[in-house]
Amino acid sequence: MTYRINHLHHKSPDPEKTARWYIDYLGAKVLRENRSTEGHITSYNLDLHGVPLNVTGLVAGQQLEQQWGLEHVAIDASNFDAEVARIKASGTKVLEERTLGDGRRVCFFEGPEGVRLEFMEMRK
Repeated sequence: MTYRINHLHHKSPDPEKTARWYIDYLGAKVLRENRSTEGHITSYNLDLHGVPLNVTGLVAGQQLEQQWGLEHVAIDASNFDAEVARIKASGTKVLEERTLGDGRRVCFFEGPEGVRLEFMEMRK
């Protein structure tokens, strides 16, 4: 099995202000600004010294309760099905499973002390 950090995800009521803070005070670099169909910026993909950081508002379609702040740590899993089966077999609390717009599957689950983690199916 192979793992790598896919991204940290920070949800904010003002993604632009939050992204600007990471840029101005921590030296993050903007990789991409994501825009709505109306053209305004809805989220940012940043590089925080080698760690991918996504800054968004609330995510449409996510049924799992959303919260402001560092919401979860996303982990690419090379064998997604086996890893999800393994955490389920261990009794780990699975919070939500869904398919992203690009077709990849994700599984949110609860780690120690309630830390929210996410397995992501690796891109092929």
